[in-house]
Amino acid sequence: MLQFLKKHRLTFFASLALLFIGIQPARTLDDSQYWMKVRATDKFERSVIASLGVSIEVTRPDYVIAIGNYQELKRIEETGWLETSFPLTEENDFPAEDSVYHNYNEMLSTLQSLQQQNPEIMELRSIAKTHEKRDIWAVRISGDLKNGSQWPAIIYMGGHHAREHLSVELPIMWIQYLINEYRAGNQKIISLINHREIHIIPAVNPDGMEYDISTGRYKMWRKNRARNADGTYGVDLNRNYGYQWGTGGSSRDPNSDVYMGPQAFSEPETKAIRDYVESHNNITTLLSLHTYSELILYPWGHKYDGIEVARDKSVHETMAKKMAQWNGYTPQQSSELYIASGDTTDWSYGAHRIISFTFELDPANQWGGGGFYPGADVIKPVFDKNLQPMIYLLEFADNPYRSLEADNPFKPMPL
Repeated sequence: MLQFLKKHRLTFFASLALLFIGIQPARTLDDSQYWMKVRATDKFERSVIASLGVSIEVTRPDYVIAIGNYQELKRIEETGWLETSFPLTEENDFPAEDSVYHNYNEMLSTLQSLQQQNPEIMELRSIAKTHEKRDIWAVRISGDLKNGSQWPAIIYMGGHHAREHLSVELPIMWIQYLINEYRAGNQKIISLINHREIHIIPAVNPDGMEYDISTGRYKMWRKNRARNADGTYGVDLNRNYGYQWGTGGSSRDPNSDVYMGPQAFSEPETKAIRDYVESHNNITTLLSLHTYSELILYPWGHKYDGIEVARDKSVHETMAKKMAQWNGYTPQQSSELYIASGDTTDWSYGAHRIISFTFELDPANQWGGGGFYPGADVIKPVFDKNLQPMIYLLEFADNPYRSLEADNPFKPMPL
């Protein structure tokens, strides 16, 4: 009976969302973004809000914080749930000390320098070109680059969303940490590098990342820089992956922050990730870094039901809870926030059975924490609190199911 009621309620809310989507004001190509506090008391109401095209960034027991454009603001107003809103476009000037963050050229220079100094354990290559012809760079680290595919592999990635600059910094620091500790004689890291193939893609969305900082004033930009058919820009890359694409929590409106694209894998960035992962069939584990909210998320995102394979569900839950002991984040299934389809981890697990996690990094909220733009001082503390979780995933990449055992210390694989 409970399942029937939930299903009935969801159908009602889905119909409500479609009704409001149909009531659209005249289109504007204005890039202005709006901060909204919207009343919502459970995951069903949050899913209705997500379906209206806004990007939900914070969830609380009785409201959400969302970001969207003018059309989406009007849709939210029509629901009667909007509590307050204001424009963000002119409100997000950051201080000069944020220059410690890496722009695209600085990131590339850092990666090139590391590769040139450590050619025997680090490979750097472009895996695709973006709409604006920037390279998407992938790092591969292994004690035996020539034969790395013989070892179990893990992939870490950041920067799907343009304004989430902290999610780019952590992969860069992770590369630096692995190499520095290897050179310093850290036996655990040496053993891991010698018995794993480590893939790191720091910036999946370099066009969007550069656009967000192109004027020295943050634009609150989320998507890539695809030119859409109606003259707007951008596809939400984390709604463009192929598994259960377009089944909820994304938008068909090209002006939306969560626009799913004209079809699954329509974008060079998501095609690049798909092709890269599928060309390395030894990948067992995936971590996608985002900001913000201090969460550890795992599939499913496209539906409220949990992973159907009991052992797979258990390994995601067990590893998430373990990592939460170190970083203090909240572990949960993605759809407990709201329905969102076409995201990275639903695809990597759903299509390839890769054990997959999303970290929503610090801060916990916009106010007092800085939201997407928390300043330079947070970079090292956030890396430090997530270091052990990233090592943990690397340790268990040989067999993530080993995490379910009572006694599961890291044991180097025999040579």
